[in-house]
Amino acid sequence: MIQRLFTSPDPFRPSLARAIGSYIILGFWTFVVLFPLYWLLITAFKAPIDVSSGPTYLPWIDFQPSLYAWQEMVQDTGVTFITRPYTNTLIVGLVSSTAAIFIGTMAAYALARFEYRPKIAIIGMFILCLIGAIVLIGAGLPWPVGLGIMGVLFFVLAYTVGRRFSAAMGNSDITFWLISQRMLPTIAVIIPIYILFQQLSLLDTRWALIIAYTTVSLPLVIWFMGDYIRNIPIELEESAFIDGASRYLVLWRIILPLAVPGLIATFLIVLVFNWNEYIMALFLTRADAQTMPLLIAAQNATRGPQWWNISLLVLLMIAPLVVLAIILERYIARGLLVGAVKG
Repeated sequence: MIQRLFTSPDPFRPSLARAIGSYIILGFWTFVVLFPLYWLLITAFKAPIDVSSGPTYLPWIDFQPSLYAWQEMVQDTGVTFITRPYTNTLIVGLVSSTAAIFIGTMAAYALARFEYRPKIAIIGMFILCLIGAIVLIGAGLPWPVGLGIMGVLFFVLAYTVGRRFSAAMGNSDITFWLISQRMLPTIAVIIPIYILFQQLSLLDTRWALIIAYTTVSLPLVIWFMGDYIRNIPIELEESAFIDGASRYLVLWRIILPLAVPGLIATFLIVLVFNWNEYIMALFLTRADAQTMPLLIAAQNATRGPQWWNISLLVLLMIAPLVVLAIILERYIARGLLVGAVKG
């Protein structure tokens, strides 16, 4: 009897003891993952006295549900108090994620199918000229003039000094350099970004966040989609080229339809990052372009954390992402498993 409990006649099915142990572990982990969401839900329907008097877990048993947070957030402050940051978050998140997917997928395809050999010296000159342009703009020079001066200087250096150097980077070096930009903390670069958008008169606008979020998201898109595209057989493209298809037609008619799972999974990952971004929104916005993370952080005011209001706003903020993840679950699972098996 004990032997049957720990052995299975089918090598592809676990034994009864192993199956029971697996379900216990999965059940415990499910509880760990879902309990914070449950706590947010019940806290959003608690009165302040119920939150401060101690932990209570079961509505109608430990406490009576209340709409206090809903009334305070909507009736007392006005609907625009929530709708404006919510609309900003929705527009900025969707537009920046879509733009990053479009631009990043094109770059990923180019890195997966073409061989690039940019010279290291020219790349270094470009970075130095870009830093020089930021310094000139920060010093008060109009941005068209600053960019124009450093652009001309870059082309002069590239066609004179740059030709004397032969060391070059490969595609793998370019990909690593791109993804390494995500290692740099946002707070280390936010000051020059702030100065740049200040000179462009884009502070406290959705466009500032869209441009910043798109730029920050590009390395992730290029990394994920590059790995996905490399797993698509190149023979499919070669067959299309033989039939007379152009490079753009192959990309739109063959590569992108086959890459739909990867596109959806990457889009959702990037959307989550942009949806929850805080540091850039804190520096680049005031009231007009305020996003939901800033509104939630503002609930920790002089009276202390308003946990009932915070829970309500967090629920409203994560609800679209949860619904979107449930709808696109099968695409996400397929997209995230790409590259797990090769050969």
